[in-house]
Amino acid sequence: PYKVLDAPDLQDDFYLNLIDWSTSNVLSVGLGACVYLCNAQTNNVQLLCDLTHTQLPSGNNNQSTIGSDTVTSVAWADWSNILAVGTHRGHVHIYDVTTQKRLQSMCKHTSRVGTLAWNDWTLCSGSRDRSIIEHEIRQQSALHIFHGHTQEVCGLKWSPDKSILASGGNDNRLFLWSKSQPSQPLHSFNDHLAAVKAIAWSPHQHGLMASGGGTADRHIRFRSSLTCQTLNVCDTGSQVCQLVWSKNSPNELASTHGYSQNQIVVWKYPIMQPLAKLFGHQQRVLYLAMSPDGESIVTGAGDETLRFWNVFAKAKCIRNPDSKLNGLNRMR
Repeated sequence: PYKVLDAPDLQDDFYLNLIDWSTSNVLSVGLGACVYLCNAQTNNVQLLCDLTHTQLPSGNNNQSTIGSDTVTSVAWADWSNILAVGTHRGHVHIYDVTTQKRLQSMCKHTSRVGTLAWNDWTLCSGSRDRSIIEHEIRQQSALHIFHGHTQEVCGLKWSPDKSILASGGNDNRLFLWSKSQPSQPLHSFNDHLAAVKAIAWSPHQHGLMASGGGTADRHIRFRSSLTCQTLNVCDTGSQVCQLVWSKNSPNELASTHGYSQNQIVVWKYPIMQPLAKLFGHQQRVLYLAMSPDGESIVTGAGDETLRFWNVFAKAKCIRNPDSKLNGLNRMR
């Protein structure tokens, strides 16, 4: 790694998602009851919130109580200054990091919120209560509740075009949901043999996604959301904790792993040849986020460290030669 940061109280819990990297190059990290923001360029760290003694919405007549809570998930909105924080009590808080103010809190879940996924002004939250709730942030209301999982929901990812939501759970199932028809899943994949937390959509090939299974499964499975078919399967030999596709290289992706080697692997798709194996974490590599330029990743583990790695190539600059025809196209 090119940088290592201490992360005291970073939980060793497979079902949580405690780091995310914003488009403005700020890393958010949930440590115990606190969320910290780290500027990846300047290394400046600031405390965003502390839920040790926080005002908690009760859900009844807009009353609130004072209580203790812990962070179980974090996710940046696409426009960088808004951060969603899921908690052990089942709450979802929305923060403006510029003003460091909490904008709103939602308390629709009855158990911890381990995963979050933004889609423009809507936010989906997945919980141990087995439900996925789509919140409309501007109207401060719940748009839809997705019912399908029979155990904790631990993975949520929207497709690049924001039309399909993939959800993974401790019931070993992977669901695909349509934003336009959320009442029932488009498809259910039942071939993983352990919890499905790791989910990643290819930004290069429409409908291509990857999912990874836990300790009893160890496989990365590639699917098409267009045909709902499994395209490829790779046995990694260890628990698959997280996945991410390269933004800049169409045929590369990275996976993080648990027992027994706690490694990070960069793969060549579709032949699934390892291009690099990275070691350093002393415990399973549960958390993963990619830098906004797509070149670096940050990983987190129960060894209470964050490690930064350069794993992907730079984006290629493609210059189109100017011509009179291009000018005509612009005029149209």
